[in-house]
Amino acid sequence: METKIIRENMAEAAKLLLDGELVAVPTETVYGLAANGLDGEAVSRIYTVKGRPENKPISILVGGMDTVETFCRDIPNAAYRLAEAFWPGPMTMILKKKENVPDIVTAGGDTVGVRCPDHPMTLEILRLAGVPLATPSANPSGMESPTDADMVAAYFDGKIPCIVDGGVCSVGLASTIVDLTGEIPRILRKGALTAKMLSEALGGVPVE
Repeated sequence: METKIIRENMAEAAKLLLDGELVAVPTETVYGLAANGLDGEAVSRIYTVKGRPENKPISILVGGMDTVETFCRDIPNAAYRLAEAFWPGPMTMILKKKENVPDIVTAGGDTVGVRCPDHPMTLEILRLAGVPLATPSANPSGMESPTDADMVAAYFDGKIPCIVDGGVCSVGLASTIVDLTGEIPRILRKGALTAKMLSEALGGVPVE
């Protein structure tokens, strides 16, 4: 397979994703390996290409809270406040999923991670494709997460059809993951946003 690197015409990347293909996409944190998040067969290819354990769920990239409402239920007010403060940006929220999210995305669990990335190319792909994108980091499991297209190519050249080259990631650090399914927001993975920053956006509500 020839891996094409594109720097314009995001419609090409969107079409590949809707056709069930994998596309590496840029975000402000690290590059991601994207598949149509509603296509279970495409998502299964992510696990295969990355060598990712199938009991490890995958977060989805979305264009905003309107998409979150389509795929998540029982959304707390805190999610809207955090999204207003930090989206697009390096924050992933864990919410309860609706049945239209394939089980393979969530590794059979009833929650899903959602994030709106702060990168114009990937936001354009999300808009054109009209679907959420299941998107873990674009690296073989256990390897360093890539912050530019060359790193992605070193990992996956010949294994995926397309890499979108959006330059060097501006943050270069994985997103903060905050679980909003319990009584108190809990940080599951430290990243670019701190507990203090999240707490301040919630009007002083403690964040564990």
